[in-house]
Amino acid sequence: MNTSCKEIHLDGVPVIEMKAGGYLAIIAPTVGSNVARLRDCKNKMEILRYNKERPMRKLTSSPCTYGMPTLYLPNRLKNGVLRVSDATYQFPVNEGRFQNHLHGFLHTRNYEVVEMKAEGDKAIARTRYVYDEKDLFFEYYPVKFQSELEFVLDEDGLHYSFTLTNQSDKQMPYGVCNHTSFQAPHSKKSRAKDIRLQLPAVKRLPINFRQLPVPPYKKELSAYDENYVNGTAHMIKFPINNDMYEIDTMDVDGKKFHGAVITDTTTGRRICYEVDDAFKFFIVWNDRGTKDYYCPEPMSWMIDAPNLDLPAEETGYVELAPGESKTVRERIYSL
Repeated sequence: MNTSCKEIHLDGVPVIEMKAGGYLAIIAPTVGSNVARLRDCKNKMEILRYNKERPMRKLTSSPCTYGMPTLYLPNRLKNGVLRVSDATYQFPVNEGRFQNHLHGFLHTRNYEVVEMKAEGDKAIARTRYVYDEKDLFFEYYPVKFQSELEFVLDEDGLHYSFTLTNQSDKQMPYGVCNHTSFQAPHSKKSRAKDIRLQLPAVKRLPINFRQLPVPPYKKELSAYDENYVNGTAHMIKFPINNDMYEIDTMDVDGKKFHGAVITDTTTGRRICYEVDDAFKFFIVWNDRGTKDYYCPEPMSWMIDAPNLDLPAEETGYVELAPGESKTVRERIYSL
């Protein structure tokens, strides 16, 4: 496979096509710079959920259930309230059943393409979005910031980095989540029911019927939870409704690993979803387990972290001062 990075069109929409190291990636700048497709071409594996017939139409209509969207802010805010050290903001309630604000807004924005290039054996793309008073959401959240994403594809997989820079004179909450949707099954040789997920879970974080944290906020792992630790957790054919865990590290092939490992017991192939230490939590959801995907989602803070009466070191809550930046990194690769 030749290394390349260029603009193509899907469903009439411009996207970035990246090829390198035996992988193919498609980035959709117009839909929050979602990683719309990630394919291991050598092993004929679709890693992320991708609709080949109508890829952009499906992604645009449901941007959280295809590919790898970047969410700011993570998951839910109770009653749409966002408490910051110097202000309280009221977001619109967009989850009417539970009266929460869900998933923020950044994953639907149209990003500017800053760079596309092939450099040696790497394909590299960078995108940017400037959030200010021109954004319709600014009436709810008047905090200017810049969002930058970098994607590098090579033989070691897809390297992802996400940077937020506070461009306001206010404190800015920094919470990140990827609602990453993995394909089930990953290849024609596989069966969805044979997919297993492993997480280095150390505590269970219980939630109530509104999908919000409840005391005791952290519990010891049950026998059910230990399936994640042991790598025997099934992902399809039964509902997983926001299993939330605090995670540590685990051993993968003799090395410390922070993230999730997916194993296809049919083929023996593994997909490794490695995240940096800023991601203290994972939440797992599979849309009732009846569809062709499942979502192990890394989160930098607990659900509703800004509103919880817990220390920031417990919830993962972080703020950026004016002018401050913070970057998180991830990598997805197959073995």
